[in-house]
Amino acid sequence: MRETVEVARRAAQSSATVLITGETGTGKEVIAGFVHAESPRSDGPFVKVNCAALPETLLESELFGHERGAFTGADQRRIGRFEQASGGTLLLDEIAELSPATQAKLLRVVQDQEFHRLGGTTLLRTDARILAATNCDLVDWLADGSFRADLYYRLNVIGIHLPPLRERPEDLLVLAERFRELFAGELDRPVRCFSAGARRQICAHPWPGNVRQLRNAVERAVVMCDTGVIHGEDLALSAVAPGETSGGFKLQLPPDGIALAEIERLAVEEALRRSGYVQKDAARLLRVTRRQLNYAIRRMGLTHSSWRKNRGEDDPRRDI
Repeated sequence: MRETVEVARRAAQSSATVLITGETGTGKEVIAGFVHAESPRSDGPFVKVNCAALPETLLESELFGHERGAFTGADQRRIGRFEQASGGTLLLDEIAELSPATQAKLLRVVQDQEFHRLGGTTLLRTDARILAATNCDLVDWLADGSFRADLYYRLNVIGIHLPPLRERPEDLLVLAERFRELFAGELDRPVRCFSAGARRQICAHPWPGNVRQLRNAVERAVVMCDTGVIHGEDLALSAVAPGETSGGFKLQLPPDGIALAEIERLAVEEALRRSGYVQKDAARLLRVTRRQLNYAIRRMGLTHSSWRKNRGEDDPRRDI
């Protein structure tokens, strides 16, 4: 993490675009805020947009703004986030969720810093420094065209990767103590320390939600603690046996082993079966986005008669 922070510190001194990657909860938005705060633009605005939170049409209006009458309901001009962030920093979170059309429009802004508002003809310029973040491996998305290669390389001038908490166990107790101090002060609670049992639980837990999950667990513990010392029951962590995940799933490898790709395929097939082959529900079971699951399905060559693209020519539902 010291190396990661040092890369972020150096990146902050330039205006180069930065791509921040890492699992959900690792602190990508925190690092983006650090880059902005350490940059010469720190006095300017720090504007954040979650690209997964809005449908495509609304997202374009959010990013680029719109003129009055650009679409139904546009009764006045709206300034987009690129204009709002001019002179400062714009964070595009969940960048992998952009549609191909929006990716193309974003590419022009990243390259030329020029854009039009929706429904407008005036060419506008922005001086926003662009940071992007994603929990996906975009390299895997380049092969099938889910993400534009030219946009990827424009965004990834400087790459910052945040490792999951399970890969840096030496940070666990340090972070836990930091959060204890933070919430004890904010909530005015006389919570002095963790018990030995609580410390063991913290070190043994897999933390699939990463730093965000640890922060939330410590905040709960500070609220629930009534002795000044946080005990294991205050953390309310689920017991996880060796070889199991936090959800109680236990993987038993065959004596001769199994290819990792086969494990992935079995997991995808099982999730599809349990969800009745509804891809959005299967994606939720696997804790991935629908686009990630769709890419895996195509890569594995999986098919099902309920999917429109797999229906035969004589199937009356083919165009449904």
